[in-house]
Amino acid sequence: MPDGEFGNKKVAEFSTKAFVLFSNDLRTKDNPALYQALQSGYPVLALYIEPEDGLRPRGGASNWWLHHSLNALSDQLDALNVPLVLRRGNAFDILKNVAQETDAKSIFWNRRYDKDGVYLGANIKQWARETGLDATSFNGLLLHEPHSMLTKTDGPYRVFTPFWKAFLSQAIVRSPLPTPQPQKTRPQAPQSEALSDWKLLPTSPNWATGFDANWTPGEAGALTRLNSFLSARIGDYSEKRDFPSIDGTSGLSPHLRFGEISPYQIWAEAHAAPAGPETSVSRDKFIAELGWREFSHHLLYHYPDLHDLNYNLKFNHFPWRSDDQVNHDLEAWQKGQTGYPIVDAGMRQLWQTGYMHNRVRMIVGSFLVKHLLIDWREGERWFWDTLVDACPAANTASWQWIAGSGADAAPYFRIFNPVLQGEKFDAAGDYVRTFVPELAKLPHKLIHKPWTGRASELSHCGVRLGESYPHPIVEHKAARQRALDAFATIKTAAA
Repeated sequence: MPDGEFGNKKVAEFSTKAFVLFSNDLRTKDNPALYQALQSGYPVLALYIEPEDGLRPRGGASNWWLHHSLNALSDQLDALNVPLVLRRGNAFDILKNVAQETDAKSIFWNRRYDKDGVYLGANIKQWARETGLDATSFNGLLLHEPHSMLTKTDGPYRVFTPFWKAFLSQAIVRSPLPTPQPQKTRPQAPQSEALSDWKLLPTSPNWATGFDANWTPGEAGALTRLNSFLSARIGDYSEKRDFPSIDGTSGLSPHLRFGEISPYQIWAEAHAAPAGPETSVSRDKFIAELGWREFSHHLLYHYPDLHDLNYNLKFNHFPWRSDDQVNHDLEAWQKGQTGYPIVDAGMRQLWQTGYMHNRVRMIVGSFLVKHLLIDWREGERWFWDTLVDACPAANTASWQWIAGSGADAAPYFRIFNPVLQGEKFDAAGDYVRTFVPELAKLPHKLIHKPWTGRASELSHCGVRLGESYPHPIVEHKAARQRALDAFATIKTAAA
């Protein structure tokens, strides 16, 4: 369906009596709000609001994904005879306007657990009580309600392992809902804005030219990716997941971030996969990654300013660098010009594809906050803008974990050596050669430490340090000691 051509008919009267508010649940299968709305007996329409009053706008890569995901959702809803209406502005005001325009009797939505989502949900319920509107919300985002998983002292979990053990022992994971049946007739809908008018896609320049080759946003793309992973790669997931040159992961994170597939669907399909001894180990490891997503949302629910405030208050006293060289080093990191090949490969993969392998995310994150002593929030903001899977919970929780400031954080003395990490997880240099092509001709022994080669050897491979590829912007041993000294200053700081 062409851009912006859905749901934009002007009509005098509307037969619609119920609507589903979509947000981070852009799917039709296993969508509790949509399923229950279509069971209600009322004619149903769908509403997606592009908020202009949120505390934190999406990043550019997420906007690219959202554009394509909304187009895909429109097609999926068309098959159910459900029109999709797009509106932009204050979310609560738009809800009330659409309810009035359609003489709505019911509103259905899947709950969000970020600050904006919790606030909006509370306002909807209060307004519904005052007006007599039926307002029903569901959990379609997580395997658990964040307020339901508490420690023995009735507080939120601070460490992943006991959280996950408690979840596995307590939680009852429901089965995915049946595919909803289409409405017999398509109801008339109020006017919709054109998706193209939201200008979610980059134009000048179009920095997303490499995204199409790697991603298919939308529900169909999510299900295809899940099926491909379960049929071909889950058996050796635990063995291959850390090697960035291998297609060993599921690649489901952006689909989960936009709710194009539910964690219930993944849970059910993963447990239904053939389970030999190796597959069982890999499946449990894969399911534990869903657990980290659950834990991240658990943290965000209980600490809603996690993207901006240190979870560990001692880090309020951390001596992040503020010298004149900081901006230069930050830009070198962002552009993949640090002189450390595995770091640069990761940052260039991010820019070219909107994604970075998870092992490499840890390497580049550690490099920024520990080798360069640059505030983790700078890295989190860059990832927020450039990742297609920039989840408000997982992105923030992961950066705080890397920095040492978060829940269950990496210990301060865990400082990745980027050379050893490269040699361990990209031994043949295939990942580096893919994304740092100026080093492609280097032999294995030099691919992760080109500065150790003789000038003649480098020149023979087309490498001129300081010209075609930079010298390291910091020396590992000295940077490590500087980081340890900085961390030592807050070990006894008052919280």
